[in-house]
Amino acid sequence: MYLIINFLAFQIGWFVCVLGAANAAPLLGPVIVAAVIAMHLSQSNKPVRELALTAVAGLLGAVWDSALVMAGWIEYPSGNIAAGFAPYWIVAMWMLFATTLNVSLRWLRNRTALAVVLGGIAGPLTFYGGAQLGGLIFLDQRAALIALSFGWAIMMPMLIILSTRLDGIAVPIVSEQARV
Repeated sequence: MYLIINFLAFQIGWFVCVLGAANAAPLLGPVIVAAVIAMHLSQSNKPVRELALTAVAGLLGAVWDSALVMAGWIEYPSGNIAAGFAPYWIVAMWMLFATTLNVSLRWLRNRTALAVVLGGIAGPLTFYGGAQLGGLIFLDQRAALIALSFGWAIMMPMLIILSTRLDGIAVPIVSEQARV
């Protein structure tokens, strides 16, 4: 059941972040993301690990999306704290994405090639969707989509590997001897 809730919470959070940013309410998304992360941590067996995973994903996202802004390929119309940097709502989305890695995207473990392909296709598509909804503007769409494809093809398997190491969701396997 939590798998479905996790998937739906991510979808809701994604849309609220993008639509909030597109409609001059960029703080709305991070508020929802904070609630989703709190719910996720409450379901975790080791919440500190899951929190570390969300923090690392947020940092990675801040650096990556800021690089796209600095390259002149993407612009964000709202939620910017400083020129040339990713807005806080997109960093919140990266943290939101991290909540799916050990739950609804857990099936990608040990499927590195699939994670590469999925990242290379789905990453740019989500940005394209975000642009269509008004959350971001492609200043150089072709360059941005190519960069996003290559970047996500690298980051998706990287995040999957990291999530395996920082898995706070998995229930420890209790051996038969330990139960006796």
